[in-house]
Amino acid sequence: MSTQVSGGRMPPEVHSIRAFLEPDQIELGLAVGGFAADTVAQHPEPDSDDEGREQARELLETLGAAGWLRPIAELNLRACCLVREALGGASPLADAVFAIQGLATIPILLAENAEQTERWVGRLMDGTAMGGFAMTERDAGSDVSALATRAVRDGGDYLISGEKAFISNAGIADVYVVFASTDPAAGNRGLSAFVIPADTPGFRFVEPLVMSAPHPLGRIAFDDCRVPASARLGDEGEGFKLGMATLDRLRPTVGAAACGMAARALDEALTYAMERKQFGQPLADFQLIQQKLSRMATDLQAARLLVYRAAWEKDLGADRITLEAAMAKAFSTEAAQRIVDDAVQIFGGQGVLRESVVDRLYRSVRALRIYEGATEIQHLIIAGQLMRKRRGSS
Repeated sequence: MSTQVSGGRMPPEVHSIRAFLEPDQIELGLAVGGFAADTVAQHPEPDSDDEGREQARELLETLGAAGWLRPIAELNLRACCLVREALGGASPLADAVFAIQGLATIPILLAENAEQTERWVGRLMDGTAMGGFAMTERDAGSDVSALATRAVRDGGDYLISGEKAFISNAGIADVYVVFASTDPAAGNRGLSAFVIPADTPGFRFVEPLVMSAPHPLGRIAFDDCRVPASARLGDEGEGFKLGMATLDRLRPTVGAAACGMAARALDEALTYAMERKQFGQPLADFQLIQQKLSRMATDLQAARLLVYRAAWEKDLGADRITLEAAMAKAFSTEAAQRIVDDAVQIFGGQGVLRESVVDRLYRSVRALRIYEGATEIQHLIIAGQLMRKRRGSS
């Protein structure tokens, strides 16, 4: 599989978004692009789910040792976007590793749980511990109020029972942030979050769920899994608020990963179109190919501006970026899907071969439109925010 990119670099391209970046973030963007090209992109795509799980641990150690996970603990959202954009272009699996470390770490930090912070955050950031974020269930995806996992108080402990599905790092994570209902009658307001190490009695890995693109996914279960009350993040009933605050911060980074994949696809497609000849001339000389390239580049630039604008707002102290984050995720992931699809079309038959970079990107980009809030949910959030503002001003 080719790993070459024009100029020997991966995204991000920092010049066009410099208005949203601090000088040190510009330097970080340049550095992580080089790291992604020289180190991360050299990992071959795993041939099986087992190999993907092994490589995910290797990539975690690599990212941790190089210090690229630290922006998560610093809650530096623009830096996280820059890292994810670079990793998305180099290795979607490496991007997924970074993303899940963020999902596992940020709830602990936001809850200001000193015991869990001291025990886990350092290890999560240096890559010696792998995290998981266990919210989704088979019958409760976007509808978080339908979570069936229960946490029942038993003296100074909680007994947790239930099953989670579509959990990234299932079976290989060392610790999970788990969402369970402590008051089923209260719906969202009855959810609580817990930090549960993978070696806790009553926890079990059920099975892997194998995706078309390398990504460690699976089902986990809790059978009267006993955890101390100190493992709870925040007060009882604050789990939904904590989970949404975490996703609010990280949704722009999903958009950044999508931009990284789209930028890589555009670069590959442009190079191929200028080199590949049909009917005696390069593909790039055909106006329909030029129209595709033009649309791809414009969509990518618009997506990046939305992503970094949302991250900029949060880094500058905005309490919530619900609207900005939803716009960034919805537009960038949908745009990335179009860009990668156009890249495959430009490559023609070569684009659907498994060893092709654009085929790998095609299989990887699709999930971004679903996880951390599907595009349809983002549109509901955007419309809801617009109506709330209108009602508030009338």
